[in-house]
Amino acid sequence: MTFVTKLRFESGDRAVLDETVEGLKGLLERKGAECKGPHADSPDRKRVPQYRSLAPGDSYGNWTYTVYTRRMEIHGNEHIAREVTMKEFPPSVHVEVEVEQRNPLGGHN
Repeated sequence: MTFVTKLRFESGDRAVLDETVEGLKGLLERKGAECKGPHADSPDRKRVPQYRSLAPGDSYGNWTYTVYTRRMEIHGNEHIAREVTMKEFPPSVHVEVEVEQRNPLGGHN
């Protein structure tokens, strides 16, 4: 049985996001981990209404911002994946981790 650790990174700061993900990829390659990615999703443009007061109808223009996303997978190497999940990331980068167990092709449960 193989473990696949899926990492999803999101940030409004594209430069910090790219630097974080590329640094992590370099670390994984130096440690000999099989890594897929980073893969970039299309930027997600967010719009948030802003109100002058709690009364309805009195508002400013919408606040808009962009969220950038990168995805990576680590195959096998549970100890390296565990080390990565405990790593400190910049506060402007949101990290989600999902661990999946996969049986080898032709394997039985």
